[in-house]
Amino acid sequence: MENKTKAETFIGFAIRAKKFRIGMNASQTLKKINLIIVCHTASDNTKKEAYKLAAKHRCKIIETVIKTLSELTFRENAKVMAIADSALSKAILDNSEKDFIARN
Repeated sequence: MENKTKAETFIGFAIRAKKFRIGMNASQTLKKINLIIVCHTASDNTKKEAYKLAAKHRCKIIETVIKTLSELTFRENAKVMAIADSALSKAILDNSEKDFIARN
């Protein structure tokens, strides 16, 4: 079994707590977003849409570096993930050293 980073563990917690949406359309259905994670393999257009959503919700946006979002979430073709929990978002940000790049 490979070692997970703390940020990956907190992403797992968000999934288990059902405090997330994957995909642009699904993310837009959330009333409150605390953090957006974008995959480094996402298209420029998808990234642009994610930045607009982050601006609308006044939340931070981070981009994966090493692993794809699909690998982190075990969901095929995941390009955008929105986290709707402030404590989990903070925990992911606090532990996202080398796995993510802050984008705003």
